[in-house]
Amino acid sequence: MPENTIRAAYGANQFAGLLALTRWQLRIGLEHGLLPGPDLDGDRWSAALAEDAQGCGNEVITRFGGDPPVGSARAASRLASRVGLDVERPDIEVLVAKGDLNVISSFRGHPVYLLRDLDRLDLDSVRQVVTARKGPLTDTVDSGGAATILGWPRKTFDRIASERGLTADRLSRYALSDIRALQADANLAYRIAEEKRRLSLARTRRTETHLEDVIRAWVLRCSAYLDRDADEPPETAALGRALRTLTTIRTEMATHEATP
Repeated sequence: MPENTIRAAYGANQFAGLLALTRWQLRIGLEHGLLPGPDLDGDRWSAALAEDAQGCGNEVITRFGGDPPVGSARAASRLASRVGLDVERPDIEVLVAKGDLNVISSFRGHPVYLLRDLDRLDLDSVRQVVTARKGPLTDTVDSGGAATILGWPRKTFDRIASERGLTADRLSRYALSDIRALQADANLAYRIAEEKRRLSLARTRRTETHLEDVIRAWVLRCSAYLDRDADEPPETAALGRALRTLTTIRTEMATHEATP
């Protein structure tokens, strides 16, 4: 939400909040010249400049949307499920070189892409790139490629392949038609989605338990200080982080548990 507090100067977090932007939107807006750079020392914005820039936030959101950009690996996975082919990271680079896909920014030295740009790609163009790379192997995939197409963990695919009696060729590759048949099986898709939901919920519960232990330990240390059994009070920063994370975790758990 935009901040209503009038400041003498704005740091990056405050400036992003004023414009109702996330930090990644702020960074990309600055990179693309849609937002003014800081005009004060310490990478801060003056109140006057921040006030003038308030209307720029909507332009950033309109141009780049609300979904954070993704790297090549996630871009390839997203396209793989759409085209039913084992798209790989080099294919993303070829699509960029052809002018079909834009590099929107970089993160830690690696290019990143907007999800909506990936979703707008012409699927025939993607198929041509993958086919050119694979050549005579186009109609087959290895286990990793099959898992990518299906959006499953590799171990899950190996288990389902065994259950369904799928056979691999002498190169340990599966027929693409068999993988697409799995992809089209609605009952199987629901079953795997339920498995992933349960695993995610179990991981979240383990994290919740750990955070609860952290907070209880902080309370004990605080009690020790109050009772003069400890010379120094515990740091409040650690408690704040644990409480914020626990709040997020419990919200996620409520969402998972509410999913039918």
